[in-house]
Amino acid sequence: MTHSADRRSAFIVDVLTEEFGASMALDPAAFRRKFRKMAATPFAFYRGSASLFYADQLGDFADDRFLDERTSRVWIHGDLHAENFGTYMNASGQLVFNVNDFDEAYVGPFSWDLKRFAASVALLCYAKALSDRVISDLVDGFARSYLTELRALAAGGDDAIGSITLDNADGVLRRVLQQARLNTRVDLLAAQTTIDDYERRFSRSDGVYQVDQETRAKVCAAFEDYLGTLPEHTTRLRPVAAHVKDVVLRTGVGIGSAGLPSYNLLLEGHTQALENDVVIYMKQAQVPAVARHIDDERVRGYFRHQGHRTAESQRALQAHADPWLGFTELDGVGQLVAEVSPYAADLDWADVDEPEELAGVLTDLGRAVARMHSVADDESSHDLVDYSTEEAIVAAVGDDVDGFVAHLVDFAHAYGARARDDHQLFVDLFRNGRLPGI
Repeated sequence: MTHSADRRSAFIVDVLTEEFGASMALDPAAFRRKFRKMAATPFAFYRGSASLFYADQLGDFADDRFLDERTSRVWIHGDLHAENFGTYMNASGQLVFNVNDFDEAYVGPFSWDLKRFAASVALLCYAKALSDRVISDLVDGFARSYLTELRALAAGGDDAIGSITLDNADGVLRRVLQQARLNTRVDLLAAQTTIDDYERRFSRSDGVYQVDQETRAKVCAAFEDYLGTLPEHTTRLRPVAAHVKDVVLRTGVGIGSAGLPSYNLLLEGHTQALENDVVIYMKQAQVPAVARHIDDERVRGYFRHQGHRTAESQRALQAHADPWLGFTELDGVGQLVAEVSPYAADLDWADVDEPEELAGVLTDLGRAVARMHSVADDESSHDLVDYSTEEAIVAAVGDDVDGFVAHLVDFAHAYGARARDDHQLFVDLFRNGRLPGI
């Protein structure tokens, strides 16, 4: 191994240990599973190593002429990669294709979202054996679509396309929305529950465990507190008595949630008919990777705990968010609470291979990201960002559209190559026992 590779390997160990060290000590087996998933492909490694990405933004990749006092303080997704998009049913009952998974959301530089996404596109397309020229064109199309939508929003919104729904989607994203529309609550309940003696209960299976009475009582008490965090206008959507029928512990949920407890609660639906039952989850929220690199007490002090941060961030960034979205505390630790929605469908990139199809999808995703960045500002119900983010970003880019696009394209190639090299270093570190504590 060369000296530079040795130094980079040591840096990877330091960053991952700082980010995950305490959790690794509590549950090393969960992190062995997480790291094996990350070892599978460069993209999987990139997904699981947001902390490394942000550490690099303050180092080798710190130069960014489009950041100023305002554009460095935008509500961002925090982990905007290609697999964090999908469908949800919004509070108005409309199916929307949009960004999802807001566990890492925070307030920071807007371009960090765009760079993280652009590099993920480079990794995704490299794995599909697409040329550098094609990758450049795809990132170019995403960036220009983002700016076009953002400029339209800054100009008053008359020319903005807005949310991606069945009314305006086409191609791949329309198919995803149509597939989500076929999903039913009955199918979701059938997959996760059984009916015994005329009552529905969770099925016990791998990764799903019964809880004792003491734990159930604590979870139910946290649930009662959570109900008070729901917006008033969602009251009509709650079950009549919000009766908890069953509680289970789930483990092994997601590549980013290693070692974190998560509970599923089965609720009585709005009638006594069993097909109306609702499944919600309560999971421990964690410090977002980007927060370790943002020194802003105004942001840090805004949130009661990480569950509050996650829920408020999602409400800020997602127009008409899930009506069940809220937060609570369990054993003094912040929890995110939301519905396990039957109408969630992810974009499967394995089904999108041709450059023409990819270009159409990335153009749509550019619009979605622009809308996400624009909604959480002075016109929202949140006062953490008290100016128009779309106007601030448009002003920062100014007439240098080509320069902004080239900046993202160059970053996508450079960091995509860095992530592929880092993946190999990580695999060697892991398989040779050089990641401490696991």
